[in-house]
Parts: sequence; structure tokens; C-alpha cells
Amino acid sequence: MSHDHSHEHDHAHGAVPRPTPGPLADASVRRAGPNDAPAVGIVQEAVWRQTFGPRVPEQIAEQFTAAGFASAWRRSLASPPPGVWTLLVACAGEQIVGYAALGPSQDLDGEPTTGALLELGVHPDGRRSGHGSRLLNATADILQEAGATELTTWFPADAEDTRAFFDQAGLAPDGAYRDRVIVEDVEIREVRVSARLTDAETHDPEPTAPADG
Repeated sequence: MSHDHSHEHDHAHGAVPRPTPGPLADASVRRAGPNDAPAVGIVQEAVWRQTFGPRVPEQIAEQFTAAGFASAWRRSLASPPPGVWTLLVACAGEQIVGYAALGPSQDLDGEPTTGALLELGVHPDGRRSGHGSRLLNATADILQEAGATELTTWFPADAEDTRAFFDQAGLAPDGAYRDRVIVEDVEIREVRVSARLTDAETHDPEPTAPADG
């Protein structure tokens, strides 16, 4: 998934509307457009501050802002690269509560038919409502339609809740590790999980950390 991983900030910093998931019929997943960037930025700020905030110096965590993420998303959504690169958003009614970026694998050992979930995040206040599973299912469907036969994703090695989410979805560690540079001189050890797309089955738990490739 592509950093399908944001937008100009139309809200006051910290004024994140509390997601109030409605009935299941109001839950949906769709492709994002440039106008969705501010809302994706708000969700990404909340996810990154929870996930990476405790793992990086405080001055680095302060750089995780909705405005910064939104700006990057707006640029990528306005001029997407050719191919399957896609940003999906999960909605509770009209409100965006999660996002997933997908695309071809960028790993050195990736095959032409390997698709990647580059990042998946659900706002902490919108979890336990199936949004993460719907995003993962939609990601698998899009990649499979594009000809991918395998799905891979990375996440912090010590993020046990995220590990459990992917394990229940049928993605298992494949032995690959990396030290991801969050910012200069700040690295986080990550583990990769993968699954054959025909074997992946997703369930309802929500990830507490983003997957990022």
C-alpha cells in the first residue's frame, strides 16, 4: 500500500474529533483523494504518536504533526506514481478513522508479484470496530486484482498487539528484519510478516501500530 501513508491541517492542533463508530452499515472503506489529506493526517498523527512516540526522543515525536503528514499525502495523492499505488481510508459514517497505503513491494528480495501494505493505521478512538480488518481485506483484494500473489508488511518488532493482529489475519513472520530510519540517527527494529493472498483471512482486532514498508 502506498502512502495512500495525509494533508493540510484544517483543524486546530490536537483538536482531533473523537471517532464515534456507528452501526456496521455505516462502516466503509474507499479510495482516498487529495481532499482527504487533512483527515488522514489527523489519524496518522494520533497513530504515530502512540506507536513511535515512546520509541523515539521527545523532540522527534513532536515532529509527528497532522499538518506535516497531510501535506505529504496531498502531494502524493495529487500526483500518484503509475501502477497499483493506492491510499485507502476507513470511514465511520462520513468520518475518516483509518487509512492504509499499498503498492508493489520495495524490498530487495521482493518478487514482481509481491504486494506490500506500506502502512495501516486506525485512530485509537476508532478501534475494535473492524476498521483495520476491512482495510486489510480491501488491500488484499486490490493487490490480488493487480496480479499480486503475496502480501507483505513491516511493523515494530516489539509491537505485540500488532503482531497478534497480523497473526490472526494469516500473516506470519518470514524471517526478515530491518532497522528502519524514522529520522536521521533514529532507527527502530522491524519484523516482516507475509502471506499468500489466497490464504490470508482477516478478522476483527485493530492494529495499535502502523505497518510500514
